[in-house]
Amino acid sequence: MLKLQIPKNRINELIGHLRDTFDPARLERGWAYYHKGQVAELELKQGVEVHALVRGTKRYEVILDLDHLGKSECSCPDGDNCKHMAAVAFALYAPFGRPELLLQQLKQAIAVRSRQQAKQTAVSKAAEKRQDRFESPAPDHMPAQWQKFFDQQFYGFSLNQQQSIELFYSAVKEKLLPYGEGWEQPLRGLYSLHVLFFVMRKIEQFYQETKTSYLSYYIETGCRTVARQCLEELLRLVPRLDVALLAEKASAPWKETLGLLAEAALSGKESPLSWSTVYRSVWWRMTSYPAWMAEERARLRLMLESPDLMPRRRDALLLAEAHFDVIEGDDDAARQKLEALSKREARDYFLYLHRCYEEEAWGRMLAWLRWLLPVVQRAQQEELRQFCQYWMEAVQRQTDDGEWVSVMIALLPRTYHFYTAYLMKAERYKAWIDLQLSNRVSPLDLYSLDLQTVEKHDPSLMLPLFHQAVERCIAEKNRTAYKNAVRLLKKLHTLYKKLNRSNDWEDFIYRLAMKYSRLRALQEELRKGKWIP
Repeated sequence: MLKLQIPKNRINELIGHLRDTFDPARLERGWAYYHKGQVAELELKQGVEVHALVRGTKRYEVILDLDHLGKSECSCPDGDNCKHMAAVAFALYAPFGRPELLLQQLKQAIAVRSRQQAKQTAVSKAAEKRQDRFESPAPDHMPAQWQKFFDQQFYGFSLNQQQSIELFYSAVKEKLLPYGEGWEQPLRGLYSLHVLFFVMRKIEQFYQETKTSYLSYYIETGCRTVARQCLEELLRLVPRLDVALLAEKASAPWKETLGLLAEAALSGKESPLSWSTVYRSVWWRMTSYPAWMAEERARLRLMLESPDLMPRRRDALLLAEAHFDVIEGDDDAARQKLEALSKREARDYFLYLHRCYEEEAWGRMLAWLRWLLPVVQRAQQEELRQFCQYWMEAVQRQTDDGEWVSVMIALLPRTYHFYTAYLMKAERYKAWIDLQLSNRVSPLDLYSLDLQTVEKHDPSLMLPLFHQAVERCIAEKNRTAYKNAVRLLKKLHTLYKKLNRSNDWEDFIYRLAMKYSRLRALQEELRKGKWIP
């Protein structure tokens, strides 16, 4: 039987469809058909339709629509989501793993979902009977009461795929935010903050519970997407909070909020969420309340004195303690404390780089960038991108860019795109050409506008770039590469003419033809291009 290699993301969607819409009994029968070799003539048509024949009591034709799985069809009389469709799905999964294990995982997931749905139904009925025990959020309630109400409203909410995680975020905002719309500030802003805290708390809980699931990657993607949305929303909300009013007229709920936030940020748990960034952003708003800050710092020091701290929790506490030095402007003291971290992550410090950017504190920003350099070398590409952007902002305010250039070179090839763009912007065309040569970049892969700019400045700079590209094309030893070589030769000829070096060109093309005289296909392409007789 032919095994089609369907993309992994399509297979993940297919698995989710089986789990959410198929009956376990039909999955069992489908696996039996597959196991007995009764799936035949598997074929991919139009890129998104899988056609197959399944031999049951008769031969049935199955069409799985990978774009719209709900529109899949089978010629059997069983209707939607039949055993024949399941058999084809198991056949498609075979290149990625063992279908019999997938069957067991699907049955387990369906059983869990059924229990959750039954539990949710029971909870909903019970909740209706005791609704009076859960009062709607009110301005005179404490934040812990709000959180209990949130939990009750979404108790038993089933999350099982990326889409439903994102739908959960939308459902929470749609259902819970209206309760606080008529409140006066600052409690309206505080309530909105707690709605986001609730989403983050539930996403973190769900992430922890499903780490070992066979859909863990799929689920983690959804968690990280919503986590990023929550963080962006929080970083917009926190600067708008009226901290002065909260501290003076709502000190009890505000103090409880800080406690709940500290509990989440200082736990050291593995999480897709950056609780630490939220914690530090909120405390940065408290500079007018030194007594509150002193109390929090003392609490952090006391916790750090514990001899049996786990490394992740110790790191969370150190990061929090060092932040108070940053707030006071003593970055050196903060960095000295942070040297004791067991693991330094670049993403934890973009908060400081962004603050420096907003305040145009370029010297302060450079000090952080230099300190972060060893960490960035192993950072993810998105973190590296942010790092380079901040450094480009800082270097534009310096009289000498030598340090930045050294950093970009040290981080090559990952910084290639930033460095090449900078060299072009700075009109360092010789260095730009050297960069392309060292990275073996063909002119065919470069922007034509960049090539035109360099050529206008000095056509001779272009010669080594085209010579290298011609040699590399010929080294591939295939007809397509030879045609590309001839295209490059045409441009190279134009450059030599522009430089009034026709004799050098004739000498070069003669030596090239002689050097590769045994490559018949290349000789044919050179003749077609009229470079040799």
